[in-house]
Amino acid sequence: MYEKTISRKTVFEGRILGVDVLEVELEDGRRSVREIVQHGVAVAIIPRLPNGRLVFIRQFRKAMERICFEVVAGNCDPGESEEVSAARELQEETGYVPQSLELLGPIFPSVGYCTERIDVFFAEVSEQGTTAFDEDEHIETVILTEAEIDEMIRTDQIADAKTLAAWMLYKAKKRELL
Repeated sequence: MYEKTISRKTVFEGRILGVDVLEVELEDGRRSVREIVQHGVAVAIIPRLPNGRLVFIRQFRKAMERICFEVVAGNCDPGESEEVSAARELQEETGYVPQSLELLGPIFPSVGYCTERIDVFFAEVSEQGTTAFDEDEHIETVILTEAEIDEMIRTDQIADAKTLAAWMLYKAKKRELL
């Protein structure tokens, strides 16, 4: 299975994403159009405190018109490694500095139309310092147990795709982290 790109036109270029329209040729020679959201690499982090509780965030998301509970996450700055980005985002959004940082794996939030890859990390953290939110962010740190997170997923309080996928990676690899 393969699609050959015949042409590409950028129709939007924003601060964090762009949109390209591609004409493609399918294996059988037919042609079709693909609309692709171009997005750089991002990171998501699941931080664990010494007592086993986990650090999540809570913030209002305009696109959903609701408050969302999520893993710590953000975009990598140009030229910044994923590990450096994960440590920076964790400190900026929660005030915690990782004592250790381990890659759990990548997730691709929407492979049908978006190039975004999110590398998911697990972090051991201890003392909380100060946050450094972006000027347009209001984020609250939330400390939860695994049981509380599982219940919030069951009751649709956690519905963010990156958070659900990151939680699944964490649960699947948790034995390796202990």
